[in-house]
Amino acid sequence: MLDPKLLRDSPDLVRAAIAKKHLDVDLDGVLALDASWRAQLQEVEQLRGQQKAANNAMAKLPKGTPEFVAKVQEMKAVSAQVKEREGQLKETEEKWRQAMLTLPNLPHASVPEGKTPEENQVYATHGDINAVSPDAKPHWEIPGFSRLFDFERGAKVTGAGFPFYVGDGAKLVRALLQFFLDEDGKAGYVEVNPPVFVNAASATATGQLPDKEGQMYETVPDKFYAVPTAEVPLTNFFRDEILEESALPVYRCAYTPCFRREAGSYGKDVRGLNRLHQFDKVELLKWVHPSTSYEELDKLRLDAESLLQKLGLPYRVLLMCGGDLGFAQAKKYDLEVWSAGQKRWLEVSSCSNFESFQARRAQIRFRAKDTGKPELVHTLNGSGLAIPRVLAALLENNLQSDGSVKVPAVLVPYFGKDYLTFA
Repeated sequence: MLDPKLLRDSPDLVRAAIAKKHLDVDLDGVLALDASWRAQLQEVEQLRGQQKAANNAMAKLPKGTPEFVAKVQEMKAVSAQVKEREGQLKETEEKWRQAMLTLPNLPHASVPEGKTPEENQVYATHGDINAVSPDAKPHWEIPGFSRLFDFERGAKVTGAGFPFYVGDGAKLVRALLQFFLDEDGKAGYVEVNPPVFVNAASATATGQLPDKEGQMYETVPDKFYAVPTAEVPLTNFFRDEILEESALPVYRCAYTPCFRREAGSYGKDVRGLNRLHQFDKVELLKWVHPSTSYEELDKLRLDAESLLQKLGLPYRVLLMCGGDLGFAQAKKYDLEVWSAGQKRWLEVSSCSNFESFQARRAQIRFRAKDTGKPELVHTLNGSGLAIPRVLAALLENNLQSDGSVKVPAVLVPYFGKDYLTFA
């Protein structure tokens, strides 16, 4: 959530920043609600003052006198007004709160201009895309692929985008997850095993609601949401809490299955492992001091990059332009691996700084040493990493002429073999 004071003091700045994200937002409507709410609040406070004055005056009068009776009538009239206005104020305040939730986070000054993904900037590259397997092909075309990654039976049991991982396919997924968690632990992230369903308050705190209403799977009648990413339960770990400044930064990581409807996806983008409704991911999350949050963002990105380097996967880093920046992010880098069989880049991680946007919604604060007053933390998160597209790139880039796949050396201790076969 945006700082209401910033909105009131600098509406043109907020308008220009939102325009950089190319989002359709009724800022004038929010400003009008804010003005109405503050005017009503002032009126209620004045009426409460009159009510208190009348009550004090009545207490000084002898009971039963005409003056006392008149003051009682005056107090009753003011009390009725207060009750009526308080009801109106409560309604307006709720409308204001809901309207404030529709305002996106403001992009950092370093975010480039741009409206479409094509205008994202290539920030860095690593590895040689021409040095991968000459036998590469789209992973779904590898002979025997469906024996280990069974989409047909997954569709029968649940629906499209819910595959079975079978035998060594399941073992390779487990190897990747364990490798990611072990490496993240070495980098200082404390592992957490979080719930995979969250309530509406949690989804609102991280910005999924109301922005992604309808895109998440939800239960009935409990109204719980299946997590689209472990970011949601992890961020809410400290909701409504005040940390000591000395405790910052806090690093956590978590593996969860993730669930996304992914509506509107078609064609080659959804073939095979490219886009699933259920997938596995390890998430990295930080709660940091505002003065260090962009330094921490660079460290977060490098932590995710190191995993791709150790797997030997060529990748590039994109700095997202304003129009391709998410609702809640102030700045974001995407990591994309090279898919040799498909001859295109696949996103496997997003590393984002939310500044105080999520923390204000979730009321996650720290107590400043110098003032003793609570201040909002900054939250950051990144995929470290998402499994399906990493797996797709591994299968394609390491495909051998005999149809087997060479397993990266760092995964062999986890997988137990040097090659994955589909026979």
